[in-house]
Amino acid sequence: MPFRSPLLSALLCATALSAAMAPVALAGEASGAAAAGGNVLGGVTGGYVEPSKDLAERFRPGQVVVRYGGAHVASVGGGPKTRVLKVPKGETVAEYARRLQTRNGVLSATPNYIAHTSGWVPPDPGNSGVPSGWAQLQWNFLPETGVNAPDAWQHLMNVGRPGGAGVTVAVVDTGIAYANRGRFRRSPDFSAYRFVRGYDFVGADRYPNDDNGHGTHVAGTIAEGTGNAVGLTGLAYGAKLMPVKVLDRDGEGDSARIAQGIRYAADHGAKIINLSFEFPSDITRSQIPNILDAIRHAKAKGSLVVGASGNAAAAAVAYPARSSDVLSVGATTQHGCQADYSNEGSDLDLVAPGGGVDNALDGDLNCRPKDPAGLDIFQMTFRHTNGVRTFGLPTGFIGTSMAAPHVSATAALVVASGILGPNPTPDAIERRMETTARDLGPPGKDPHYGAGLLNAAAATDPAIPVT
Repeated sequence: MPFRSPLLSALLCATALSAAMAPVALAGEASGAAAAGGNVLGGVTGGYVEPSKDLAERFRPGQVVVRYGGAHVASVGGGPKTRVLKVPKGETVAEYARRLQTRNGVLSATPNYIAHTSGWVPPDPGNSGVPSGWAQLQWNFLPETGVNAPDAWQHLMNVGRPGGAGVTVAVVDTGIAYANRGRFRRSPDFSAYRFVRGYDFVGADRYPNDDNGHGTHVAGTIAEGTGNAVGLTGLAYGAKLMPVKVLDRDGEGDSARIAQGIRYAADHGAKIINLSFEFPSDITRSQIPNILDAIRHAKAKGSLVVGASGNAAAAAVAYPARSSDVLSVGATTQHGCQADYSNEGSDLDLVAPGGGVDNALDGDLNCRPKDPAGLDIFQMTFRHTNGVRTFGLPTGFIGTSMAAPHVSATAALVVASGILGPNPTPDAIERRMETTARDLGPPGKDPHYGAGLLNAAAATDPAIPVT
């Protein structure tokens, strides 16, 4: 069950697993990108083309695609005929293709090359040590039960704003491992250029270093380094991060600091403000008017505020996410089911991957609560119990804290895409993500899933009309 305290919990995650989880194979993963040009993809006659070394693992083993032409084909009508032939034992694909090419009537003989989906697949290795190994851990970024990041990345590349470049996201949390200063170290998967100036409202200084690990994990989901062959990837890897520290080493903070932090982020150019924390369920709006004022101020400045719905398995969203001026985010599991800890209710707007155990929802075929839990949410961070210099990919990070930054990152991608114009309102950004979400549970908006599962690819797809 998630950790909570009498004041405020930022560690919205279940008890850590006792051992690291083994990587899971990516179902249906192709072995490489599509080759391009000439006889490699067919359509051009001229014989066999030897595959280059970098393409050698990008075709079906033991198969050759043969195109036939000539008088016989012409006599039966139509254009060239194509067959896939099995390579005889003792021959390589290249040898068999060359031999076939010498036969009369053979127009071309090529390896049976494999294509990927159109989205960009970054090379970050995860913990597997192989290019693109991130996909073995980051199920949350894949299609199906994730947010389909690869196609979203491609959409942003197409408009020259890769990874949400030009948008600032404030992480109002425990700080971020953003700089080398004293005993603190910058996370090895963050560039120093990823950050804009933030503030530490706990220490009352200009150095919002993370001494907990939670804020660094949240920031990693939003904009961890991508394409750098280090660790994992961030969803809006081109966005700028603003570290605003309002929670202490134990993941707790008071309403005064939190309100100050929200105002600071809005006043210093954050287009998106992520709040991955919750107040206890019995806290009401009348008890935190300063925070609600700060949120209204942020919205008036044009900032979208995104908040975690809470991890108490409650029938109501916790504050501050319950505010009508906050986009509230619940959590789903690797199976595409509502997570058993996720708060729900009429104030829930969207859901996003948070990991953990499935809830027992009658009639929901995605929910398998008796099965083993799916994977956690992985990003590079540290456990404060091990010090602030030991970075890795720890288990045990699950919760609506982990779900919310998926929405904040996608919001940054939507803004950068230009689909909603140069400076969209918070309401317009929220509406775009809700109308393009994947409907889960009963048709339409419901208390378990809100408008549905976040779909970053659809939200950034210019072919989908803005409504």
